Amino acid sequence: MSLNTKQTPLLNHLLAGGAAGLMEACICHPLDTIKVRMQLSKSGIKTVNGQRLGFLGVGTKIIRNESLWALYKGLGAVVSGIVPKMAIRFTSFELYKSWMANSNGIVSTTSIFLAGLAAGATEAVLVVSPMDLIKIRLQAQRHSMTDSLDITKYRNAPHAAYTIIKEEGIRALYKGVVLTVLRQATNQAANFTAYQEMKKIAQRFQNLSELPSYQHLILGGISGAMGPLSNAPIDTIKTRIQKSSAPGTGFKRVKTVTMEIMKMEGFFAFYKGLTPRLLRVAPGQAITFMVYEKMKILIDRFTENAQVIRQYQ
Repeated sequence: MSLNTKQTPLLNHLLAGGAAGLMEACICHPLDTIKVRMQLSKSGIKTVNGQRLGFLGVGTKIIRNESLWALYKGLGAVVSGIVPKMAIRFTSFELYKSWMANSNGIVSTTSIFLAGLAAGATEAVLVVSPMDLIKIRLQAQRHSMTDSLDITKYRNAPHAAYTIIKEEGIRALYKGVVLTVLRQATNQAANFTAYQEMKKIAQRFQNLSELPSYQHLILGGISGAMGPLSNAPIDTIKTRIQKSSAPGTGFKRVKTVTMEIMKMEGFFAFYKGLTPRLLRVAPGQAITFMVYEKMKILIDRFTENAQVIRQYQ
């Protein structure tokens, strides 16, 4: 895959990525809330008759017990991190990819995979880890079914961040950071590799330089499903660790949580919340890539037109 001879400015990636991330978060956040509740429930979320609920049942129960807006708990933490997260994801991916290009400007599939891996790790350390922890603490509290907290401790995302730092120290925001890095790195490696390769094939097959938006939507959805299928256990362990306020070293916490899940709940407990996560991530990535590609084209054209106008002034 060759690099474009005319490089897109990093600011354009930032603006397009921020718009894509905001749209994706607002549409798909309720599915993330359901996924977190399912992962935090150690015995499974059940009805009064003892029947275990699926993701639709869990969503219905949240709405019935807490109202529709409960599905958007933690959205503030997500939205506040969307712009830097997407800016870092897309700009770092493009930067790492350009570094790995050969003398002819060709980027191999392996280099795309490594660029995605590095981009995912970068966004995890700088943005995703603290954002995820705050979001999970907000989603886990108040009427959280079998794992509920009796009193609402955190009023909103800024208050949650302040309280966590005050009571547990700033390092608490990075609980589960290693697992977050592993999750984001594998997510973006699989995501970008699949998307870029499928996009390249589609462009060659149709002899198009720009694909229609619906094709970006489809390709983004397919590529977005790759990550959750490969790293569901990592995500479940990370969620359990981030919910807890107990002290301890990173490796010890991972080992304790992993052994506890295996002993008390069995192997398949590592895949709790996989269905809503797939339904959250796959369409989320579909929306992200579609909006990102469209916004980047519009911003690029606006920038080019502005440059032409300045030349004639």
